Amino acid sequence: MQLATLENTFAHELEGLGVPWQPVASPEPQLVLHNEALAAELGVSLDLDVFAGRAVPDGAVPIAMAYAGHQFGGYSPRLGDGRALLLGELVDRDGRRRDLHLKGSGRTPFARGGDGKAVLGPMLREAVIGEAMHALGIPTTRALAVVATGDRVMREAGALPGAILTRVAASHIRVGTFEYAARNGGLRELADYAIARHYPGLSYLELLSAVVDAQARLIAQWMLVGFIHGVMNTDNMAISGETIDYGPCAFMDRYDPATVFSSIDHMGRYAYGNQPRIAVWNLARFAETLLPLIGGDDAVERATDVLHGFDDAYGRAWRAGMTAKLGLAEPDAAFFEDTLTLLHEQRVDYTSFFRALPDAALGDTRRAHALFTDPAAFDAWADRWRPLTSSDALAAMNGVNPAYIPRNHLVEEALTAAMSDDLEPLGRLIEVLARPFEEREERAAYAQPAPDRFNGVYQTFCGT
Repeated sequence: MQLATLENTFAHELEGLGVPWQPVASPEPQLVLHNEALAAELGVSLDLDVFAGRAVPDGAVPIAMAYAGHQFGGYSPRLGDGRALLLGELVDRDGRRRDLHLKGSGRTPFARGGDGKAVLGPMLREAVIGEAMHALGIPTTRALAVVATGDRVMREAGALPGAILTRVAASHIRVGTFEYAARNGGLRELADYAIARHYPGLSYLELLSAVVDAQARLIAQWMLVGFIHGVMNTDNMAISGETIDYGPCAFMDRYDPATVFSSIDHMGRYAYGNQPRIAVWNLARFAETLLPLIGGDDAVERATDVLHGFDDAYGRAWRAGMTAKLGLAEPDAAFFEDTLTLLHEQRVDYTSFFRALPDAALGDTRRAHALFTDPAAFDAWADRWRPLTSSDALAAMNGVNPAYIPRNHLVEEALTAAMSDDLEPLGRLIEVLARPFEEREERAAYAQPAPDRFNGVYQTFCGT
């Protein structure tokens, strides 16, 4: 792997936030997935030994990153990379600094009794969902490669094929990183580093504001496409504004704000409709860490004012997105609410509904009617909708409403096949998701709503 520009600024400048460590070599590595487009962006070439943990690139200083975090609302003072390593940083062809990170590369001092390994299925899920999000224009970490290690990993389901994922991110600095530094030292150095890397020239209060704004826009994008992260702990919120740590994530089929797919979210804390509120809660934890740096007797009030800005930033982004999704001439909050209520009551597939609207605008309601238990309910809604639209907005709808998302049944089919060494379904799925807005007749099956057996009963797992 040609990594002549590999650097280690995080490891060198923030020594207290990582432990030097080495990956465990894969005994019989096999390349399962290689993201050639991302490799071209980074200016790197394929090196199976690096992706498999058998070699460290020249100049790399691998570290297990330290962080804390609130997990389902409870504080854990020492989490960290229990099965992952930051190899270092690349400056890509556009001059952007990107982390190169291994996941599933063996136990570290933060393993907390775990085996440090990863299973092939969850690593491929992260790769598939991350690339789908990228194609949808949503900020995200991305998978450069997935390698089957040749190990068998023991989980509740038995012995499963092991894997290492090579991940690329703007950085892996999390809200949980700040929580750790605030209690263990190095907070000012971390904040200065984060500002220099992501938000140059800002004050500490402005750093908070920038992260609040980035997260507000990110969560709005999640909500507009029906994405559910599944485990929005503070250690899974990146201050860069990228989506990070795809575990029990999934895309919603039938519209329901209470949708939960994660097997461990028993109380629905991270349900689809709760995601904006949880983001604010996480950002409040971030703000608490910055109070000593913001300084002054009114630091709490100033930080609180910034946090209150989340609702405005989120609302602006979501309303603009929903206006475009519906082809409206201007935002209409009451109509938005009525539309989502209708989708919920009629148990309508969220993605398919928006994709059916351009035909309905021209008078062809067949696609829309097929989604409703009561087609007359759609007709009554459409009578209100058409006068609110504009020709330009209607013409642009198929550029904002995807025909293809990583539908849960298709993801499961592809991962199940891959676990049995059949990579063709995975390859076809990735090819479709790379062009989510271009409807293709030969790929019609990928746009179909989920079979009934997936609605209301589908579960995803963390993959640890």
